[in-house]
Amino acid sequence: MPTPRKAVVTGAAGFLGSHLTDRLLAEGWEVLGLDNLLTGSEANLAHLTTEPRFVLEHHDVSKTIQVLGPVDFVFHFASPASPIDYLELPIQTLKVGSLGTHNSLGLAHAKGAGFLVASTSEVYGDPLEHPQRESYWGNVNPVGPRGVYDEAKRFAEAITMAYHRTHGLDTKIVRIFNTYGPRMRLNDGRVVPAFIGQALRGEPITVFGDGSQTRSFCYVSDLVEGIYRLSQSAHHEPVNIGNPREMTVLEFAQAIQRILGVDQPLIHHPLPVDDPKVRRPDISLARRLLGWEPKVEFEDGIGLTISYFRQFLAINS
Repeated sequence: MPTPRKAVVTGAAGFLGSHLTDRLLAEGWEVLGLDNLLTGSEANLAHLTTEPRFVLEHHDVSKTIQVLGPVDFVFHFASPASPIDYLELPIQTLKVGSLGTHNSLGLAHAKGAGFLVASTSEVYGDPLEHPQRESYWGNVNPVGPRGVYDEAKRFAEAITMAYHRTHGLDTKIVRIFNTYGPRMRLNDGRVVPAFIGQALRGEPITVFGDGSQTRSFCYVSDLVEGIYRLSQSAHHEPVNIGNPREMTVLEFAQAIQRILGVDQPLIHHPLPVDDPKVRRPDISLARRLLGWEPKVEFEDGIGLTISYFRQFLAINS
């Protein structure tokens, strides 16, 4: 029997990192997860406690990474990813995007491994192009409160391409658009857990601004499928992975009310500084390059997510 390929996943205890870990294990990989649990949770990996091909190490990847033995691929997913997190942890966000990416690339280079960095649609900032294609350079305020996340990811992309061009490293860059599903943190400030949590608790649903800003929501299994396909491709430039179905935040809030059969009032708060007015991926490249597009219908994905949060609230009430 051939030796399983080994992957290192930084941020393995996070929402996306844990789902990616599941996918790699299902594909027959061994996985070493690295996470300092700043925003991740070991509960996301509790189902793997008896899995012999998975090990979780508590480690801050902003510090030197040392791994014994061969490594075939490094997936760099460590980073605060919600506005609440990166506004409360601005320096840690910048460090994991810069030093953490540098260290993860250094590990891949030392091991002769492939490398994929989790970038974000936030590199487009408050876009002046709609929908957003990979060729768009973005409209980012580098000194605004959101700049710590946007610029950390833009730097991560730049140093990833530098390692590819300078060292010939086999690198990939995925630009992740709004993603939702089980294992999101209920209090992370993003609209999916916020609206579902408020609706399930019988609280008013908080909409920022007038709710006309748009988002495009991709279910996590679809996202992970795209990421895995990209990791196995020969493409090195950024690729958008997300769902091009666009809806306003107000429409999303009303959809949650309809699906849950609740009628709590919507209350409006001021729009956060530099909050993007539109967000929709152009996924033409992913379709052509990877044969990928999202499959999970919004109502189905939201239903699975609601079930997860309902169970979470029942356990933690």
